[in-house]
Amino acid sequence: MISFEERVRGSVLSVALGDALGAPIEKLSYQEIKNQYGRVESLKTKWYKADASSDINLGRKRGNGIVTDDTLMTKALINVYLTEKRHLDAYDMGKEFVKEIAFRKTYIPELDKEAMIIDRLFYPEKHIFLRHSLANCEPREGGQGNMVNCGAAMYCTPIGIVNAGNPKAAYDEAILLAMGHQNSYGLEAAGVFAACVAKAFETGVTVKEIVDTAIYYAKDGTKNAIRDLTTAAEELRARSAGMDEVMESLQERIRPYSPMGDDVHRKIEKAGIPSNHYTPSRLFSIEELPMALAFIVLNDGDYYRSIYDGINSGRDTDSIGVMIGAILGAMYGDSVIDREDVELLEHTNKMNLSELGGEFALLAQQLIQRDIELNNNRQRMFQL
Repeated sequence: MISFEERVRGSVLSVALGDALGAPIEKLSYQEIKNQYGRVESLKTKWYKADASSDINLGRKRGNGIVTDDTLMTKALINVYLTEKRHLDAYDMGKEFVKEIAFRKTYIPELDKEAMIIDRLFYPEKHIFLRHSLANCEPREGGQGNMVNCGAAMYCTPIGIVNAGNPKAAYDEAILLAMGHQNSYGLEAAGVFAACVAKAFETGVTVKEIVDTAIYYAKDGTKNAIRDLTTAAEELRARSAGMDEVMESLQERIRPYSPMGDDVHRKIEKAGIPSNHYTPSRLFSIEELPMALAFIVLNDGDYYRSIYDGINSGRDTDSIGVMIGAILGAMYGDSVIDREDVELLEHTNKMNLSELGGEFALLAQQLIQRDIELNNNRQRMFQL
């Protein structure tokens, strides 16, 4: 029997594991990863930019277990829950979450120094500070005008945890919080991912039940992308397809929902050129969540194989690893993670994630118990 605390620690640690495994190869295509690395299956992978000038790598470092903003933002959200000790919404995005990313220093592994998380964030995540602290927006409108990406979904694991076993509540809370950061299919992915994490906490849950949960709650392009890619993954698993065939099939299936393909780099030649990339749409989906679920299906929930396939698929490798890890870590608990990997992650990033997971588990249990009592009181009221 896997305890709730073990599942929480497993999910939190697996966010860091998937993040750190994918970080050194982020933005490379599947073929580029294959050509340069063969296949990445170690935290001790050299960053493909490691030998570049500081102007190119922006003074950052990756590899040897270093995590990125995915883990830093997840940890920041856990800190908000530990501070507020209740469920959250967009007003907390504009108050406590902004404090975590823009006013409180923490160790930034990529920079190897204490700094504000905002110093490391990509522009759509800096949008939180711009909208809430500088523009003083209505918190529930904070995500409007942002570049649509996976930036909110990538840190929503804690929302699934505090709603463990209740995917609907996780979906709703993720939407209510992340609307202060994201919009359109970027916001939708946050809700669906949180629902998947919440579902993964159920004892005896199957991969199919998690995918069915995702499809049930997802809307528009997100629903269609998840359905199409997981269906393809089932077919590929049935015929034991090799990775080249897997990638050809999955990339073909995701193209209608995310037509950018491997062209993920910002270049001067793109300035002023009209595009529908990253713009609101009811027809599109982020790639990361459908791809993550597809690799879980492809490997029938095998923990390391799913993460390894996900990070080797290319493009946003770290966030795909995060989403796979968070879901499967909740399913299996922290014992599924190699102890050597845990020790390297915690040492390199100067984070005691096991302790943080244990502390967060206690709070999550309290919130869940409170929700159960409120629901029982409501039921008794209608029985009178």
